[in-house]
Amino acid sequence: MKPTVLQLIDSFNQGGSERQALQLTRLLCNSGRYNVRLASLSPEGSLRETISDLPLGEIPFFQLTSFYDRNAVKQLRLFVRWLKSSNIDVVHTHDFYTNIFGVTGSSLARVPARIASMRETAGMRSAAQKQLQRIAFSSAHNIVVNAEAVRNKAISFGIRPDKVTVIYNGLDFRRLDTTASRAEALSLLGLPTANIDGQKFISIVANMRHDVKDYPMLLRAVRTVKQSVPDAAFLLAGEGELADSLKRLAAQLGILESTWFLGRCDKIAELLSVSDVCVLTSKAEGFSNSILEYMAAGRPVVATDVGGAAEAIVQGDTGYLVASGDDLQLASRLIELLRDPDRAQQMGRRGRAVIENKFSCQAQLLKTERLYDELLLRRKPIEGSG
Repeated sequence: MKPTVLQLIDSFNQGGSERQALQLTRLLCNSGRYNVRLASLSPEGSLRETISDLPLGEIPFFQLTSFYDRNAVKQLRLFVRWLKSSNIDVVHTHDFYTNIFGVTGSSLARVPARIASMRETAGMRSAAQKQLQRIAFSSAHNIVVNAEAVRNKAISFGIRPDKVTVIYNGLDFRRLDTTASRAEALSLLGLPTANIDGQKFISIVANMRHDVKDYPMLLRAVRTVKQSVPDAAFLLAGEGELADSLKRLAAQLGILESTWFLGRCDKIAELLSVSDVCVLTSKAEGFSNSILEYMAAGRPVVATDVGGAAEAIVQGDTGYLVASGDDLQLASRLIELLRDPDRAQQMGRRGRAVIENKFSCQAQLLKTERLYDELLLRRKPIEGSG
């Protein structure tokens, strides 16, 4: 009988962790080596439609308002009961909230293999949250991280090195396919198509929900870039509660007319197809899905040297790494690439080759299945014998 694997996600909202978890769910379903189930802490989000064709059965939801109220206890009991009745062999959680809830519940249900995930290096969690996550990690059999930089951070938290497995994010190249012309792509993005021949576009794909993405660094760089490259325009794809304050900052800097706030962008392929350079200004990251998508689309990347960025970007070969917060260095690199489009295109081609060789979906699937097999072989006879 095939083992049954549960992928537990926080929600179906647009986000790197959610997209990676649902992509892995699809890969596992297509592989056919396991029975695959999916559960969530919330039914909300547009990504739910992307897995509607998968044979997942009923998708249960265990909605939380807090970890510290009666509802949390109720939802945990329901989750434990569901795990037992569904004969789950592996629980794989994918972010902070599912780590806490999922590992706790699967420990109580005595699930044979419990896997948590860590995708952050710094800048996201309070001291209390870090302590909660340490407790969850202690009850997990393995911690999956998406970069060597995150592995090093996990070990610094006191997690045994042999308990941490690096599985890089996989990139689905189909997400970046488009047949749209430059003018058609701009129209689909809601951008003007007149006088576009000399226009140079710099793009960023990052949420506007947390200041860790450091959009102000980018906006300060925009002002500097515009002084040297007047026909540069900046496309900001992301939604969140910081959007209004960032628009006000762009107005204060005098760059609002050259800075397009696209909000949630479902046309990533079209966005990247019109981009000359792509950028990421995070103060902290685990491993950025945006960087993978930029490179897979054949675009040169300028990103802050945080998290696992240096594990994808080859300095001076596929893009540039700059210091976090250094908007002048960022502007200098952007100007350099905008003034030398041939070099920028060469960097983009080399970047795509890196993604094809190192960050494929197939590699992600094989490493994940190998981990599941190893944990089940090691754990199930022991815990099932008592």
